[in-house]
Amino acid sequence: MKVKYLLPITLFVLTISQLHAQGTAYSFKGGLTLGVQKWNGLDQDPLFKYHGAISAESLGEFSLFAQAGYHLKGSALRNQNFFDLNGNTIRLSAQEFIFKNTSLILGGKRKYDLSEAMKGYYLFGLRGDYTLGTNLDEYKSANEFNGGLFYPDNGFVRKWNYGVTLGGGFEFSLGELVGALIEITINPDFSFQYKQPAIPNVRDPYTGQNRTIQERTIRNVTFEITAGFRLLRIVEYVD
Repeated sequence: MKVKYLLPITLFVLTISQLHAQGTAYSFKGGLTLGVQKWNGLDQDPLFKYHGAISAESLGEFSLFAQAGYHLKGSALRNQNFFDLNGNTIRLSAQEFIFKNTSLILGGKRKYDLSEAMKGYYLFGLRGDYTLGTNLDEYKSANEFNGGLFYPDNGFVRKWNYGVTLGGGFEFSLGELVGALIEITINPDFSFQYKQPAIPNVRDPYTGQNRTIQERTIRNVTFEITAGFRLLRIVEYVD
């Protein structure tokens, strides 16, 4: 992720965190991402990638948080056969369609004491995404070969998107000011990551026949498993 994008987001997170008087917890975390998409209502295969994030939250039973992260979203096609111009069948390797997104989440957590050293929580947040780039240029030559945009093209990628984040997890105390966390979230987009109009007379490489590509609309949904460390900053008032 470019520094010019990370720096203002980080400053915003740290500024939000200072608004709470009792103290702040800073988290540094990352993990595995499972991305799924529907193209025109048809399910793609999942994409297995990763994510990383930093967050700041107020302390207490109910806390407010701000989180900035980098997430690889998208989908894949596996176990597909390709027909060349001579009608020969070729087994394709997995094809991945990757959207490299930065995310900013503002939300709240509700926490419960499970033991002296462990808490459980659930969370809800509003999320905004910006797409830094994709890997769709890898399919440019294939689109030219097929005489049309059979595969998604960067010209129809929407840079700004929004959605929500839902999930929960566990916090573990490792010391007075240090802790760890494990978290699971689902992150559906409400907006379209990609929107392309219908395109006629495109060669379908999987059948070898020409067909019309219907209007293509793509939304992201990701499932994330995250682990990380928490650093606490406690504010004490002295009379």
